[in-house]
Amino acid sequence: MKFLLDTSIVSAPVMRVPNSRVVKKLEQHGALCAIAAPVWHELVFGASRLPVGKRRAALEEYLQAVVRRSFPILPYDEVAADWHGRERARLEEAGKTAPFVDGQIAAIAFTRGLTLVTANTKDFRSFEELKAVDWT
Repeated sequence: MKFLLDTSIVSAPVMRVPNSRVVKKLEQHGALCAIAAPVWHELVFGASRLPVGKRRAALEEYLQAVVRRSFPILPYDEVAADWHGRERARLEEAGKTAPFVDGQIAAIAFTRGLTLVTANTKDFRSFEELKAVDWT
């Protein structure tokens, strides 16, 4: 594994107008990718909030048939929690507050030596030594 995909990247192929750059990168590097358990949560939560209908059914099918089968789901474990706790304290001391879930995702990427792939690199800039790239 080389890349950890953020929610923004996993969602890109099923947007009303799919991001062709992301789709191409996923086709090229998909076998080297994983997602974090908090990303899986965001995806399931987002689909579950939609009204019952064609869009929701299509998203749920995409999650089960494509995402779950294509990408390992990495847990937020003790090692990630330790790193995350230290990073939150460091950021707080510096007067910065990162969203909790972004911190979990960053921790999973960092502690596993993966590059985080996101459309929102600014959300992850404050995390020390985290490698993040934007495929959009």
